[in-house]
Amino acid sequence: MLIYLQLIDDPADRVKFEDLYRTYRSLMLYVANQILHNQQDAEDAVHEAFLAVTKNFSKISSIPRHKIKSYLVTITERKAIDLYRRKQRHPTGELLEELEGVTVEYSGDDGLAQCILNLPARYREFILLKYEQGLTNRELAKVLHLSEDAVRKLDQRARDALEKLCREEGVL
Repeated sequence: MLIYLQLIDDPADRVKFEDLYRTYRSLMLYVANQILHNQQDAEDAVHEAFLAVTKNFSKISSIPRHKIKSYLVTITERKAIDLYRRKQRHPTGELLEELEGVTVEYSGDDGLAQCILNLPARYREFILLKYEQGLTNRELAKVLHLSEDAVRKLDQRARDALEKLCREEGVL
């Protein structure tokens, strides 16, 4: 709340804002969570709503007390919808190249198999799906949620990484 209070100059307005914050914050979180279905995103939307309130607090303080609730709910809904749309346009995902994957122990003397197991998880799984399971690029694209061009590039990178590992291990 201190961040918001720093944005308001008048001490009387700060007291009014504190009252609004304490009274309506939980309602605003509830409204945002109903739209976003994610607590962290709901908190972000409420934060953006309170920032908007502080920027125009002199105008807002002139709104009749019985209309403040609906005004704050409307602002929160708009901020939550904006955040939802932003997330739809720019979805985020894990960086799969960095994941460890399942650790597999191999005690055989097949150097190629050992090199495959030492690959990063993304490449190891791709090679096993493509070359052991025999999936086509089209099938891999569906399974991995990638375009066929991305599958071809991933194939090239996985094979290059495997070749480099095999050369380092003396298999090739």
